[in-house]
Amino acid sequence: MASGKEIKARIKSIKNTGKITKAMELISTVKMKKAQESVISLRPFALAALDILSRVSHEESVLGVYGTAPETTRELIILVAAQKGLCGGYNVNVFKKATEYIRDDIGTPYTREYDYITIGKRSRDFILRTGQSMLADFSDEIKDPLTIAESRRMFRFAISEWKTGKYSKLSIIYNHYVSALTQLPVVKTIFPINQADITAYLITIAGSVPTVESNVAYTIEPDVAMIVDYTIPMVLDAMIHETLLESRASEHAARMVAMKNAKDSANKKWASLTLIYNKARQWAITKEVSEIVSGVESMKDV
Repeated sequence: MASGKEIKARIKSIKNTGKITKAMELISTVKMKKAQESVISLRPFALAALDILSRVSHEESVLGVYGTAPETTRELIILVAAQKGLCGGYNVNVFKKATEYIRDDIGTPYTREYDYITIGKRSRDFILRTGQSMLADFSDEIKDPLTIAESRRMFRFAISEWKTGKYSKLSIIYNHYVSALTQLPVVKTIFPINQADITAYLITIAGSVPTVESNVAYTIEPDVAMIVDYTIPMVLDAMIHETLLESRASEHAARMVAMKNAKDSANKKWASLTLIYNKARQWAITKEVSEIVSGVESMKDV
């Protein structure tokens, strides 16, 4: 059995750990609530924008370059993870989803090659550690709280890469915020815009299949090309911003739960060690009393 002094030192260390994890839990709770409010406030616009895109997605002439996939086998992926750890399975779940997505493509007749745009130091480290091709990293530019200007800079870079014609697909992999206890890793196709992918994402956000009237006629002025060049990037900016907010809310929720579990574990360990310490003290006191009594009895014999 460890000495009382060693046990007391461990109790002090675990108490300090519990205080730190409790503080981190409270901070993550506040940040998660703010991010959650941002997500909830922006979701109606994102849903409306997706609905409009879904209505016009069957018309390649309206979507222009955004609805046509070049004939290449290269794909650009935006990988979103956290800036740091201590958030449970948040980062691991994203990386597993990315690995599964690539693994499903291996062995197909047209195996793709992948380039990555990373957001979050953990995603950057993952791509570098696995030896994959990183096109750009926006980890140091995306701050918390996230602004639409920051997400726009990242996405406009992705759009410029798409317009080069090097990629047949542009996707984003991130954790979708369902609740404080549930975050769902998702692969969302951004380009080429098509109705099937939009419908799948609408189901992810809204939880139901939207009713889309594909024959709605839109009057476009002054001309289709100008509207496509200005309107669709603006709509997609808001959608990507909402996506990054979902990811950020998921991160804070995952960290809040992880720190709560760590705090609870520290409290249990502290209680257990306190019991052991008290038993050790009781044993030491009993031993000392027994030795004193034995000494007194031996003196009587003398």
